[in-house]
Amino acid sequence: MNLKAKSLSRPAPPWHIALFLAPAVIIYSLFSALPLLDTLRLGFYTSSDAGVHSFVGLSNYHTILFDPDWSAAFWNAMWNNVKFFAMHMLLQNPIGLLLATLFSLKGLRGARSYRTLIFLPTLLSVVIIGFIWQLILSPLWGVGETLMGHVGLADYFSPWLGQQSTALVTLALISVWQYIGIPMMLIYAALLAVPEEVLEAAYAEGASGLRIFWQIKLPLILPTLGLVTILTFVANFNAFDLIYSVKGALAGPNYTTDILGTLFYRTFFGYQAQIGSPTMGAAVATLMFLVILLGVAAYFYGVQRKLTRYEL
Repeated sequence: MNLKAKSLSRPAPPWHIALFLAPAVIIYSLFSALPLLDTLRLGFYTSSDAGVHSFVGLSNYHTILFDPDWSAAFWNAMWNNVKFFAMHMLLQNPIGLLLATLFSLKGLRGARSYRTLIFLPTLLSVVIIGFIWQLILSPLWGVGETLMGHVGLADYFSPWLGQQSTALVTLALISVWQYIGIPMMLIYAALLAVPEEVLEAAYAEGASGLRIFWQIKLPLILPTLGLVTILTFVANFNAFDLIYSVKGALAGPNYTTDILGTLFYRTFFGYQAQIGSPTMGAAVATLMFLVILLGVAAYFYGVQRKLTRYEL
């Protein structure tokens, strides 16, 4: 028995570990790491009409950031991306926190059905979501104006997707509606993990439900809120499909819904009168990667370290 126990507790040989990790490492290297490295490399080159690549160093990045013909489009897309992310942070995550808190309350009738209905749009294709909302909000054949008329708000209906001042906000609200189930479920799981003994002790001391939430539950789920924040940041600065499915690669009207994803698409593949350039597109993709990398690094340096110290 002792010999068997010793053999079971013996660590696996290194080649066993390499064998089990090999499939994941190979797939990740082929489809993620190597394409990323090749994109970073391609951003330092330019291509001639014959397709010959020549090394130009940081010239592509200087053109995108400072050339008047490129910089206006890049900084417009960057600013729109910041606004797109800010609207998600101000709406999606707080509403997700509110819904998760409500669903974590004991005795709430129909909580499972409500959670399922709210999370269901997350499972649908973004292309389908964009097409459906485009039909709903269409001033010609959409049902949005009719539905608003039933509650006396028909006079407030406007072609929000076609106006420069409201197109980006409308798309952000559609995105919030679709993906609000993700922060809701993550926060809901974190709230369920709060120890019952702590809550029962607080109730025994006479603490109100609101005080328990602010002083006990909220501090305990701060790591989850941080995770939701960084996931929202990465997802929004990688966004492309919703804008493309509703407004196309030109991200109209007049580029007011243009974000880094659509700018990269037009630059790399070309669109209508714009000729595609793989090297300039790679430079735009590299800048997108750097923005996301800096945001994640700032989160881990400025937020995650404090949360880890708080947990200790």
